[in-house]
Amino acid sequence: MDNNNLLNQLLMFGIGTTSMVAEKLRDATDQLVKDGKLDPEQAAKLANDLMQQMKSEQGNWEAQMQRQVRNIMQDLGVPRQNEMDELRGRLDRLERQVRDLENKLWR
Repeated sequence: MDNNNLLNQLLMFGIGTTSMVAEKLRDATDQLVKDGKLDPEQAAKLANDLMQQMKSEQGNWEAQMQRQVRNIMQDLGVPRQNEMDELRGRLDRLERQVRDLENKLWR
């Protein structure tokens, strides 16, 4: 499976979960207002506070997930992008040197 695809799926899962939790939170606060346990201002503040906390935790989760994926890829021996770029540069230089040597032989 493509690593970017896996990361995108995990990110979409997180977004979907956040959206579902936000909807349930709105339903719960609406019910608390309807039952007279909270006034609309308190419900809005509660919902905003909980969503801020959830966003903060989601950011931490995403950072942890990225670290874990990087560690797994490193353990599997998957090179990083900068390593691949360096290898491509070295390969380009070697190909150029071979071409130059071939041209010298045919002159």
